[in-house]
Amino acid sequence: MTVGYAICLIAAVGLAVSYLLMVKNKEFWLTMLYISIAVVNLGYLLISLANTVGFALFANDVAYLGSVFLSAFMFLTIVRLCGFEIKKAHVITCVSLGALMFAIVASSPMLPLYYKSVDIEMINGAAKLVKVYGVLHPFYMVYLLGYFVAMIGTIAHSVRKKKIAKPKLAGFIAAIVCSNIMMWLFEKWLHWGYEFLSVTYIISELLLLIVYWMMQDYVHRNDIPAPVVTEKQTIVVVDSISKADKIKILLSLLPEDKTLTAKEIEILGELVEGKSRKDIAAAHHITENTVKTHATHIYEKFKVSSKDALLALIHTN
Repeated sequence: MTVGYAICLIAAVGLAVSYLLMVKNKEFWLTMLYISIAVVNLGYLLISLANTVGFALFANDVAYLGSVFLSAFMFLTIVRLCGFEIKKAHVITCVSLGALMFAIVASSPMLPLYYKSVDIEMINGAAKLVKVYGVLHPFYMVYLLGYFVAMIGTIAHSVRKKKIAKPKLAGFIAAIVCSNIMMWLFEKWLHWGYEFLSVTYIISELLLLIVYWMMQDYVHRNDIPAPVVTEKQTIVVVDSISKADKIKILLSLLPEDKTLTAKEIEILGELVEGKSRKDIAAAHHITENTVKTHATHIYEKFKVSSKDALLALIHTN
């Protein structure tokens, strides 16, 4: 078992490093999700190496630290993949709930509320934590199922609002979420000796990375219909045009051999509203240099050199 956990940890770290090195337009919450999966697998590995109950409990806390925030980061990642804005209140709520859940788990050595008792047993040379659950343990199931409902609800709402560029991706994302919940439930019911969630998390990590690449590669200008312009519309006042119509006008002017990524379309929407780099960076939880990079790529694809020149395209078309 120890070898299996070690392999999962190496895979988790390898995928996280590959994502950081290979993907130019990174999503912050996806990065945090990768880190939390590595932390979970580190905890599982440490539990298997434990030779005392105290160390096993510490390792269990490490695994739970990654697990409780993994759910939050997966939810926030799905919110972003579904095309919704993450507000500060959402982040505060998710972090607060995760901290509260972790505090309940970590209190077990002092209070018999999450675990009534704990011990370790050796299985094929690896330690396993034997637990008798306390009255607060059901809260973890409520916590996970709450995030499951929130994620599925977000995906469904995104489909209704046509936020996801490719509808089939919604089902793909939902399958990733369901697989983790089902594996967790199976482990609770069947009491396997090995924590197969460690493997499921790695698979989910890989699948979410594939989804992210798909979202980047297949959001083309033709996915958004060009606006209908009547003969009477001879003069266009930019300020009287909605943000959505400004984006549609610009996308209709995009050269045939050029495409915009999902992130670039988001930044384009901020640019047409005249927002500064600082404001855009704050709204999307990225650095101003990242905003500058996105903006530069957008200008190059539209063959302009500045935001003013980009806005002029709307006025002249």
